[in-house]
Amino acid sequence: MDTLSYKTQSITPSAIEKKWVVIDATDQVLGRLCSKVAKLLRGKYKPSFTPNMDCGDNVIIINADKVVMSNGKMDKREYLRFTGYPGGQRTYTPASLMAKSKLRTIKSGKHPLFIKVVKGMLPKTKLGAAQLRNMYVYNGSEHPHEAVNPEVIDINKLK
Repeated sequence: MDTLSYKTQSITPSAIEKKWVVIDATDQVLGRLCSKVAKLLRGKYKPSFTPNMDCGDNVIIINADKVVMSNGKMDKREYLRFTGYPGGQRTYTPASLMAKSKLRTIKSGKHPLFIKVVKGMLPKTKLGAAQLRNMYVYNGSEHPHEAVNPEVIDINKLK
């Protein structure tokens, strides 16, 4: 058997097929949901996965306001950020990010809590930033992406 003839197949940009999928976040645990969303955004569920290409799907998450966190972490967990100035360390909770997502000043489809969680699960490169732009999160059950005919998937069926 000639093992040198086996070649690793890498997908080319012209061969990438991106789907649109809808995920319902009702009564889902935030971290478990976001880890599966990060895999969908990267394209890890596809047989043609290539780590250096944006071959993942476009993900629409609906009912984001009904997501849960275990053991009261919605109020207990603290995230940190730094303004860059002395004494500029700020803390915020997932509950405050959830409240911030209901403001009109936040761009439609950009949920601060989901962006914070999923961003930590993607590569810290330009590719990770491009993959994060393929995620759209809405608090209600309505979304403006009906024209692309997204496929509704059950997130509990994915590993």
